[in-house]
Amino acid sequence: MNPLSLTVVVVLLAVGYAQLNILHPECDSPEAEEAALAAQDYLNAQHSHGYKYALNRIEDIKIVTQPDGDNAYVVEVDLLETDCHVLDPTPVANCTVRPKVLTAVEGDCDVVLKRVGGKLTVKAFKCKTEESTEDLCVGCPILLPLNHTTALEFVRASLATFNNFTVNTTYALLEVGRMSTQIVSGGPRYFAEYVVAEANCTNDVCAPLTDGIVTRGICSAKGVSAAHTVNCKTFPVMPPLQDANSTAVPSWSPAFHAHTVGLSRKHGLRHHKLTSHHDPHVTGLLSVSSESDEVVPVVALNGTAAPVASTLAADTSSASVELPVGMVKRDVSGSADTTVPNVVATEPVLLIPRCPGRVRFF
Repeated sequence: MNPLSLTVVVVLLAVGYAQLNILHPECDSPEAEEAALAAQDYLNAQHSHGYKYALNRIEDIKIVTQPDGDNAYVVEVDLLETDCHVLDPTPVANCTVRPKVLTAVEGDCDVVLKRVGGKLTVKAFKCKTEESTEDLCVGCPILLPLNHTTALEFVRASLATFNNFTVNTTYALLEVGRMSTQIVSGGPRYFAEYVVAEANCTNDVCAPLTDGIVTRGICSAKGVSAAHTVNCKTFPVMPPLQDANSTAVPSWSPAFHAHTVGLSRKHGLRHHKLTSHHDPHVTGLLSVSSESDEVVPVVALNGTAAPVASTLAADTSSASVELPVGMVKRDVSGSADTTVPNVVATEPVLLIPRCPGRVRFF
């Protein structure tokens, strides 16, 4: 066998191995749902600021059998921000997803999981978090940067109002979750959500306590600095919580970092992003880009990454696949016969898209 033929055979074997060792389950299958919920809970557990995110749609899933025999689940999920702060003990399944008209925030994540001790465990992920500007209307509330001067004055005014009604306890600002404004008759109206904690005050200067026994709370306020309403729900110190799939979520703990200087780590940031990545290259299953159309490499026979060839299973993820409606067989052996050839009609094949899965919210 000449070298060229040998090379072709090796490449075909490598591609064949890749195809045989990657499965494409349906995005709405039970195993896809299990992997997506495990990814959702893990990502929320890594998210120490802002709000919990709920699974909206499974964009794609691949199960890769690796040389050691273990299966790696590569799942792409679309998440939506809820109104539950990460420090709120409410399970994410019971949280309300923010509607588009209130500027929904979306997280697109690629996550690699492996089954350890019977449970799916996240090994690597990449996320990007963006605002959804669809369905915004004239006069609807719009998000403000978390360091917006006038809105922060409103936050402090509403917190002072809350402290006037507390007994023997003063609360200080830990973090601003989100701020927005709406133009109404008479000028702008503000909306704010923020986290507070018991404070130690000296000469009218209050600093939030950071030990593990303080009471903390989540407040929402609306109006303007001179006239507003404010509601706060407080929580005592709680033990670590368990979310869906028995994933630990953050509890009230000193590990929570207070944004008391500037109240935002980035000027102009309008929402709290998910953690952007964790060991994305360690498995070799996440590409540089986290876009949903990425090609996931698998380990070939020689131990190097081999590209996965395009297959019908992969192509059926698109609902726009064109299907033949007939076949024509024609003799072109040189005769000048112009007789219309017979057309063999075939039944069109209706393909149900494997992915993406159903949309849970919008």
